[in-house]
Amino acid sequence: MTIRLGEGDWTYEPVEGWAKLPPGWSFKEIGSVGVDRKDNVYVFNRGEHPMIVFDRDGNFLKSWGEGVFPRAHGLHMAPDDTIWLTDDGDHTVRQCTLDGKILLEIGIPNKPAPYMSNEPFHRCTHTALSPQGDLYVSDGYGNAAVHKFDPKGRLLKSWGAPGTDPGEFNIVHNIVCDDAGWVYVADRENHRIQVFDSNGRYETQWNNLHRPCALFMTPKAPGGCQHCLVGELGPGMPVNRNMPNIGPRISVLDTTGKRIARLGNPAGWGMDPDRFMAPHGLTMDSRGDLYVGEVSWTNWPNFYPDTPRPEGLRSLHKFRKV
Repeated sequence: MTIRLGEGDWTYEPVEGWAKLPPGWSFKEIGSVGVDRKDNVYVFNRGEHPMIVFDRDGNFLKSWGEGVFPRAHGLHMAPDDTIWLTDDGDHTVRQCTLDGKILLEIGIPNKPAPYMSNEPFHRCTHTALSPQGDLYVSDGYGNAAVHKFDPKGRLLKSWGAPGTDPGEFNIVHNIVCDDAGWVYVADRENHRIQVFDSNGRYETQWNNLHRPCALFMTPKAPGGCQHCLVGELGPGMPVNRNMPNIGPRISVLDTTGKRIARLGNPAGWGMDPDRFMAPHGLTMDSRGDLYVGEVSWTNWPNFYPDTPRPEGLRSLHKFRKV
């Protein structure tokens, strides 16, 4: 039986066993994924080889970043064929070539800013580029802030504070920009996405979400609009571990926050092809196929507290657009 996820223009089929890792290699779990203009797929992971690159058919091409990235978290593909990588383990953001040469480093490795100081960085999580080339950094686990840098890495401003009011954050986990320059921030444990202008002025928020974790803004189609794909984490506590219809899942929203589609079995988490464990990174290739990286290793004990992690625990999906 053919398995399908989603609805309408957002219908997909899982491609099982897509990534062909070299013998003995493992992702462990995946912080984020990205696709270059040749549809090569970059998998930023927490195994021994932090960046693993595949072609569109899942054939292994290369790896890099060994010994540089202690805890892969965020990946953003820039239009100039560079890649921005956020490591919350050593509190840095690095701009690299597609072969791994470091071009720019922001933050001091292994020297976090004071906890909740709003100074960059304390366990930063992700990056986004504006249409003008400014860099936004979500920061993150040990801060409650968004930082804006110019293209040379000079800090322009920061905003945010811990809390639940507009402009406040409870784990600012991911960030994207649209073609008009609006900034979308995954305020994960407040169960919302907040929308700001380019200078951090609060505009609105989207609330029909459960622990939004991963974000991906689609390119604008000719005569069309952009869409925001949101990877939502599922239950976070034993008491709601088996509650249906709260994820983990992927939601497709337009830039007003209207839900267009949802992917994932509403019964909840699992290892079946139509279920997720913990979607943490999202990207899409030129043909509309979807790639999802998961932090299954971390989240396994939440769902199976009495069962050891299995060999080959799945952390990467590919879904073919139907």
